Amino acid sequence: MAVHTVRSPATHLHTGTSRNISPSHRKPNDAIRFSFRSPKLRRFISVSSSLQPLSSNQLAEPVSNGSRVRVAYQGVRGAYSESAAEKAYPNCEAVPCEEFDTAFEAVERWLVDRAVLPIENSLGGSIHRNYDLLLRHNLHIVGEVKLAVRHCLLANHGVKLDGLRRVLSHPQALAQCENTLTRLGLVREAVDDTAGAAKLIALEGLSDAAAVASAKAAEIYGLSIVAEDIQDDSDNVTRFLMLAREPIIPGTNRLFKTSIVFSLEEGPGVLFKALAVFALRQINLTKMESRPLRKTPLRASGGLKYFDYLFYVDFEASMADEVAQNALRHLEEFATFLRVLGSYPVDTTML
Repeated sequence: MAVHTVRSPATHLHTGTSRNISPSHRKPNDAIRFSFRSPKLRRFISVSSSLQPLSSNQLAEPVSNGSRVRVAYQGVRGAYSESAAEKAYPNCEAVPCEEFDTAFEAVERWLVDRAVLPIENSLGGSIHRNYDLLLRHNLHIVGEVKLAVRHCLLANHGVKLDGLRRVLSHPQALAQCENTLTRLGLVREAVDDTAGAAKLIALEGLSDAAAVASAKAAEIYGLSIVAEDIQDDSDNVTRFLMLAREPIIPGTNRLFKTSIVFSLEEGPGVLFKALAVFALRQINLTKMESRPLRKTPLRASGGLKYFDYLFYVDFEASMADEVAQNALRHLEEFATFLRVLGSYPVDTTML
């Protein structure tokens, strides 16, 4: 397959030693048994009688047993990630997880079939944690979904806007509503997710606090919407990645995007050369993100020390296209590490 023209995850990172970035040597059944001893995988959230934690019977069932696809997302019911999962996989069984790490591990260990996780927002920028987890885990990007985010200010019934003193939400949501929250003079308090903030306010019966969350969260947790569309920009869109254990076979019948990660030696013009392999072939880059190499963040060269980076790049081409294959062969000539994270259809819809 075309994707095999680039290096596998088991490769060197500057040090010249062989290292498997995302080990996954266990058989599926071994992974399932292992999951019972993992504290992270015991932190699935039970929020209603219709959505219970994974049972041993469910873990024993094969993925292809005819049941609905199980999709992990971070947060509790009413989270924007839940809406993204339902848009990506209509009629799916959305499985909430407390942390991004837990969702990755749930897919790797066959507890769920897919994960849908945020990677960037048009106002708040990149979700750096998930970039790091993409490299740590051996999952493949099989799709993307874009979701228009419309934030509301939620409070318990009877609470007035002028009686609020503080606001709870995910840091990204707070940042996306900075102008409104500053104008209202509310003290910001960060929590793990938007819907979790709404749930906390409802359970605690708080009268001086509000949550930045969705209208769906207000309905689920019985809260009142005291202000709508409080985001700083109406074009507030979050892009989510759809992750699976196996890659999809890339096609050429529609617009495809490919995501890669690579590292380079230190030197003048090296990054320019890396990006030129795409420009020379008229391949459009849609995203570029640099992240520090966590285990060896500093590198010595010529008596000086430099920060060592990984570069994440999205470009508009399918790995079934010869031009994309040639670009990565060219990049591989001077990249010290190169991995294809996925080649997948572009989401051209917007809700």
